[in-house]
Amino acid sequence: MASSQTRDSRSYELYNISVKIFPGGVNSPVRAAVKPYPFFVERAEGAYIYTVDGQRLVDYVMGYGPLILGHRHPEVEAFVIEQIKRGWLYGAPHELELELARKILGYYMPSGMIRFVNSGTEATMTAIRLARGVTGRRYIVKFDGCYHGAHDYVLVAAGSAAAEYGVPSSEGVPPEVAKLTFVASFNDLGSVERIMQKHGNEVAAIIVEPVVGNSGVIPPDPEFLKGLRELADRYGALLILDEVITGFRLGLGGAQSYYGVRGDLVTLGKIIGGGFPVGAVVGPRDIMENLTPSGKVFNAGTFNSHPVSMAAGLATIRVLESGTPYEVARSAAQELVKAIRDLIEDSGIKATLNHVESMFTVFFTEDEVKRPEDARKANREMYSKFQQLLLKRGVFVSGSQMEAAFTSAAHTKEVVEETIEALKEVFEVLGGAAKG
Repeated sequence: MASSQTRDSRSYELYNISVKIFPGGVNSPVRAAVKPYPFFVERAEGAYIYTVDGQRLVDYVMGYGPLILGHRHPEVEAFVIEQIKRGWLYGAPHELELELARKILGYYMPSGMIRFVNSGTEATMTAIRLARGVTGRRYIVKFDGCYHGAHDYVLVAAGSAAAEYGVPSSEGVPPEVAKLTFVASFNDLGSVERIMQKHGNEVAAIIVEPVVGNSGVIPPDPEFLKGLRELADRYGALLILDEVITGFRLGLGGAQSYYGVRGDLVTLGKIIGGGFPVGAVVGPRDIMENLTPSGKVFNAGTFNSHPVSMAAGLATIRVLESGTPYEVARSAAQELVKAIRDLIEDSGIKATLNHVESMFTVFFTEDEVKRPEDARKANREMYSKFQQLLLKRGVFVSGSQMEAAFTSAAHTKEVVEETIEALKEVFEVLGGAAKG
């Protein structure tokens, strides 16, 4: 069996074709983080991905979060196939969108409304436009290291000081656009308060990932989210909770329920589409009715509330409502986290681990990681070795230090034990290298 990391592999052959067709050889940058080049997938089932080179890999990427039930869950698959037999695009309303909407609103905002879109990026873009339209204000506040998709207003990094205007973090974002976004520091209420004291009457919204997921997993301090709620209320801004990752992953009520904080608007994605493209904005009726066609804040999309995505999302939530998937995913993460912490201690490697429910990240640093700037100080070269060594032993975690690992309902005790054996070998190699 050829390894996907050798030059005689089918993956290597396909990658050499890809770099001539796709920028960087991939269609989303994080896929290029697997070194020396990405493996190609043939199929997936349960907790496993099978590569074109015949490898079976335990998957802790899980599509970067949506697959909380694992790959090809039979109930989701059956419902999707049933829907496909009825057609897969109508350009008109259908009953499944009503059923999924009622489910989501029941857990997030029972008296509210929802607008389905096609991705988390579209959801945050729509929520920010809506907040500006409702408040008549132009500025937003985001947090350094929080990711809200790939549109101009959120592709912004911290300026020279916490209270300064943001600066573009991508070519092609005009500085004039970036200046409409203030960048604060996650888990630092003081940095937000300084911005709001100076500009609060012009701020339309504060947008935040309740648990940072795109700088690795970084949980909020106990009073951080409640402090944001208070600041938003004090200055008349809206609080947007970006739950594209945490929605239905931390529980049926997401981070709102888990941390006991209410968002004026909540953005969702990933799990609510069951592995198919989806996004959504949830909010109270008086805000949501400002969206077209009932209001003047524009949003439209040919694929909004796509029937197949609605079917997959509805089937996923129905399975989650049994409670058992959460128990399995949570237990798997807890066992892995305990094993990794023991291995870190025994090996003497400088590393720390952050963990919330079925999400976790290993950072190769001896310091606490409480903010994205802490994560950026971690040893990425060591993480890359960790990822590659695991991959050789049949375990797939993201190639990027700045991503979360996810467990699912398919990560049974046997799968976890298999992973722990691979982790023992990896830490033995890393520990030996560190001592040498």
